[in-house]
Amino acid sequence: MSRATPRSWSLRRATPALALLALTVGAVTACGGHNSAAKDPGEAKSHMIDNGGHRLAFHVTPGHGSTIVLDSGGGEDSSYWKNLVPELHSATGATVITYDRAGLGKSDVVPGPWKVESAVSDLRSGLRQLGVAKNVILVSHSQAGEVATYFAKDNPGMLSGAVLVDANLPPLFTDEEIARLVAFAQPQVDAARKDPDKPRNRQLISTADSFVATNKAFHTVAWPDAVPATVIVSEKTPFDGSPEDAQRWRDAAASFVRGGPNRTLVTAENSSHDVPKDRPDLVLKEIENMVTTHR
Repeated sequence: MSRATPRSWSLRRATPALALLALTVGAVTACGGHNSAAKDPGEAKSHMIDNGGHRLAFHVTPGHGSTIVLDSGGGEDSSYWKNLVPELHSATGATVITYDRAGLGKSDVVPGPWKVESAVSDLRSGLRQLGVAKNVILVSHSQAGEVATYFAKDNPGMLSGAVLVDANLPPLFTDEEIARLVAFAQPQVDAARKDPDKPRNRQLISTADSFVATNKAFHTVAWPDAVPATVIVSEKTPFDGSPEDAQRWRDAAASFVRGGPNRTLVTAENSSHDVPKDRPDLVLKEIENMVTTHR
């Protein structure tokens, strides 16, 4: 039997995998579309935060107790969470924050290769300027798992827990897996370079330019034992068309959970990589559990 490789996947199957690189292809976003009928949080207020000369959009629904920060996957902005925000606020009473990473949504573009350190600095600066210094529950989907890991390592005292939703985790990014992802993405990157000013192409190029070095380093980063984490892994994984890579994704999640205390593994049954869209009930439940357990 021939082994499936990234190059052999269909576009529909491959598109979620591009979320690992924070890429978008064609008219399909990395992690799925938005629902135009989404509920309006009502109480949310937008703030433009300056960090190092560029501005970032943070959207705050005020509450009490914990602060829940929702961080989207590659290619998605804060609107990805707009269905979940009102339900989460109603269920927990907590402050809920969404934000647009640099180059996405209403946030400024930052030229050059994507740097996870800059993304962490943007998030930390935004929270601090909003007066948030502790008791944060960080909810991170897909590529945002990379941001979450570095954020937790550098700022464990700010976090009371994290929910990592089918997120990028260090154990996945072996040299072999990085090479497979790069090989798959190369045709899209080459095409994007022909029209580099297009926003999606700019996002793809900036991430691809730093992907190998960034993820080699990410593979060695340890999550701090002091920060509890729930890992939600999708049943289908981003690699539904490649059983080998799908198993590596599941193994990486299991390895991460075994790697420290206060970590829980949850499988999102009947879900693609797009867990917040396919299983919002499960995401809501696990965030509620984290808020209740680690107040």
